[in-house]
Order: sequence, then C-alpha cells, then structure tokens
Amino acid sequence: MSPVVTALLVAVPVAGGATLQRTTGLGLALVAAPFLVAVLGPQDGVSFGNALQIVLCLLVLIGTWRTTRWGAAGALLLGAAVGVPAGALLVGRLPEGPLLVVVGGLALLGIALAALPQAGVVLRGFPGAVGAGVAAGFVNAAAGVGGPLISAYGMARRWDRTSFVATAQVVLLAINVTSLLVKGVPTLPVAVWGAGAAALVVGVAAGGPVSRRLGPVAGRRLVLAVATAGAAATVARGVLTL
Repeated sequence: MSPVVTALLVAVPVAGGATLQRTTGLGLALVAAPFLVAVLGPQDGVSFGNALQIVLCLLVLIGTWRTTRWGAAGALLLGAAVGVPAGALLVGRLPEGPLLVVVGGLALLGIALAALPQAGVVLRGFPGAVGAGVAAGFVNAAAGVGGPLISAYGMARRWDRTSFVATAQVVLLAINVTSLLVKGVPTLPVAVWGAGAAALVVGVAAGGPVSRRLGPVAGRRLVLAVATAGAAATVARGVLTL
C-alpha cells in the first residue's frame, strides 16, 4: 500500500474521531483506533493513536482550558498513576479475549452507575474521582479505552458538557503521554503523520460549531452514547477473540 493511500485511509476516521472528541470529550479512540490498527498494524496503530491523542487533547484545550475542573483532574490523575501500571502488568498475564471482556464490563458498570442518580453517588467526591482514575488508567493501559470511565465520573458529578470536555482532555493527555513514553514513537511515512495532523485540525474546527449548537440534554445523551459504544465495542472485541 502506497504512503498516499495509507494517509487517506488514516485521515478520514481521524477527522471524524476528532470532531466527536471536540464535541463530547472523547471519540478519537473509539472511531479511529480500529482503522489505525487495520491500516498500520497493532503496534504502530496503537502508538500512532496515542500520539494523535496527545496533539488532539492540546488542540481542544486551547479553546476550553478555562472550564477545566483542575481539582477533579488532579484526583483522576492520582488514581490513573496507580491504574496504568496495574493494567500494563495484567496485559502480560491474561489472554486478550478475557481481558477485553473484563475491562469493557468494568467500563459499562461505571457508565451504568453514573446514569442512575441513586447509584451514581459512589463516584462522587474525592474518593470517587481517585477510584474512577484508577479504573480509567487500568482500562486504558489494558485496552486503550479509558475515556468511558472518565465520562462516567463526569456524568456522576452532573458536570456540564463544557467542563467535562476540558477536564477529560487533561486526563487523557497525561495517560497518552505516559503510554507513548513506554511504547515509543512509531516510525511512519511523513505523509501519514501529515495526514493525521491535518485531520485533527479539520476535526477540531468542525467540532467547535457542532458543540455550540448542542443543548445540555442532547449533549449529555451524546456523551453517554459515545461512552457506552466504546465500552460495548471492547466487550464485543473480547468475545470475538475468545
């Protein structure tokens, strides 16, 4: 496959994922990751996705950082510092199929708790933030889908979407920087890097107007749908791998 064709196959899903992430706080890993792995291979695809996430989080934060909930972000990152090494350790000890089912199930459980007002109380406060950070870091290191659990915490706290988008980028930025440092930057053609970068800019530019037009209820439903889809897709991948 020529570098130009590869670049085109990378650019479209990355642009779509970036638009969704600018709108809801997460989405690049859900939309683009399967395509990146299919086109670039498992190792380069995941590492390239980590690199794109770092750039995307920075781009989104340029316009949203003022609404970041820094206290909550710090507590989530404190938990993630424990969860990431634990998830990385478990990856080498469990078969891929059962691991994906377990982490996807954890993500779905967190989302269900956040969606139920009477049950979502367990994710509130400092202990809830640290616990959500542990779970998000664990799931991200194990399967690259930490976003749904960060979303679950934001929903449990009844954050507005603007605050969630900014705060999620801070946490995802730190998690993906750590992942990339551990795995290393992939060696890919310049055309692929250029296409990915350009697609991020296009996606963020498109996501801004979409985000401003979404009302609070529609925005919350979209965040819930994206998070649930990401967690369910992880479980499905695990079942198919068994």
